[in-house]
Amino acid sequence: MKKNIIIALLAAFAMASCNNQSPKLDAQPANDDNAQAAGLRIAYVEVDSLMTQFEFAKEKSKELEKKSLNARNTLTQKGNQLQAAANNFQQKLQNNGFTSREQAEGVQAALQRQQNDLAALQARLENELASEQQKFLEALQDSLNNYLEVYNKDKKYDMIINKSAILYAGKKYDITQDVINGLNKRYKRGSATADKKKDEK
Repeated sequence: MKKNIIIALLAAFAMASCNNQSPKLDAQPANDDNAQAAGLRIAYVEVDSLMTQFEFAKEKSKELEKKSLNARNTLTQKGNQLQAAANNFQQKLQNNGFTSREQAEGVQAALQRQQNDLAALQARLENELASEQQKFLEALQDSLNNYLEVYNKDKKYDMIINKSAILYAGKKYDITQDVINGLNKRYKRGSATADKKKDEK
C-alpha cells in the first residue's frame, strides 16, 4: 500500500512539476556544447529520490499510508457487517422467519439505507484522502520552490529542472542529493524550532 501511495504521489508531483517548470517540447534541444557556448548553467533534481529521502515527504507518506489503511479497515468492517445482515435477511426470508410482509420490507429498507450509508462513507473517505494528498503535494512543491530559490542564490543556475521532464541528462547536472541534504537540514531545523515553541508554552 505504501508503494502505491508513493507512486500516486510521485505521478501527481511530477505532473505538477512538469506543468510549472518543464521546457517546451517543440523547443530546439541544446547539447552540452550549445549550453556551454550560450553560458547556460543547468541542473536537475530526481523527484522520486526526493520523495523517498526528504524527511518531510517520508513522514507525510507514512501519515497518508496510515490514514488509507484505517479507511480501508473501516470500510471492510462495515462492508462485512452489511453482508452478514443481508445474508441473515435472505435466510429469514427463505425460512419464512418474518411475521409479516411489512416486517420483511422494513428490514430490506434498513439494509438499503445501510448500503447507501456505506457508499456515502466510502466517497467521503476517498475525498478526504485525496484532499490530504493534494495538500501534501502543494506543501512539498512550495517547500522545494522556496528552498531552490535560496539554494540558487549561490549556485546561480539558469535552470533547475525535474529529471522526469527530460529524456536524457548527464550525471554532472544532477543536484538531487545536494537538494535533499539541504531540504532535510532546513526541515530538521524547522521541526526543532517548532518543538522548542511547544515546550515554552
